[in-house]
Amino acid sequence: MSLPEKLRSFHARRIRVPVGPDGLVLDVGSGDKPSWRADVLLDGYPGEEHSGQRSGTGRTTVTRPLFQADAADMPFADGSFDYVICSHVLEHVPDPAAVIGELTRVARAGYIEVPRAAPAKLQDFPTHLWWCRLDESGDRPTLVLTAKQQPYFDAEIDEYLREADLEGQMARLLQSRFEHNIVQLWWTGEVAFRVEGDLDPEFARRTLTSDAPHHGTGVTTASRVLTRLMTGRGHHPRPLAYDDIVKPELRTGTRQLLEPRIYRA
Repeated sequence: MSLPEKLRSFHARRIRVPVGPDGLVLDVGSGDKPSWRADVLLDGYPGEEHSGQRSGTGRTTVTRPLFQADAADMPFADGSFDYVICSHVLEHVPDPAAVIGELTRVARAGYIEVPRAAPAKLQDFPTHLWWCRLDESGDRPTLVLTAKQQPYFDAEIDEYLREADLEGQMARLLQSRFEHNIVQLWWTGEVAFRVEGDLDPEFARRTLTSDAPHHGTGVTTASRVLTRLMTGRGHHPRPLAYDDIVKPELRTGTRQLLEPRIYRA
């Protein structure tokens, strides 16, 4: 893929958000590189102790209101957002069906991105719980998540890559074809998906507490630089009251405006 093609792909993934300037955008699992267009962020694990679930660069970025909450049980009211971004989150969560249900409950449309199973099986990330692929054999593309049973697709191959000191070379090779390593799904109204298999609870527990960083910090830095270059002065969210977006039972009865800090609903 040529450089112009890579830039167009990056723009489609990270820059283009198909809503107007007043549309409300939520970034679920925003981590240390939230979407430039997000008005509100949600992350279940904002502390440094969970940096292995992100890029290994420390705590989450809190440049906008961030709700610390479970993506499978969001504190937001139905239809609060015009668009929701969920990038590289579903492969980490124990119940992706519940998270997808929440995405479609709180927003009218959105974008999902997950790692593609085939390249992940060549060099997998031990912090992932699911193999992900897009089944396009039916009437519409269907996101398929298959439960993993161990940290790697093949422990013997993983051991060989480490012993032969080939991990870095493999990672760079795969990263050079990043656009082929991901599943992308833009949706409106609902998400077609299928979950296959059951997670082993002990495997899931170990994975969720793993401190092994899995996304290169160099890639994260490049992403931030490109985003700044492509968005110019960026997005300036309009004032938004806490009660405007949370569930009725969580409302305070005041017009308190949201601030760029962590809210624990």
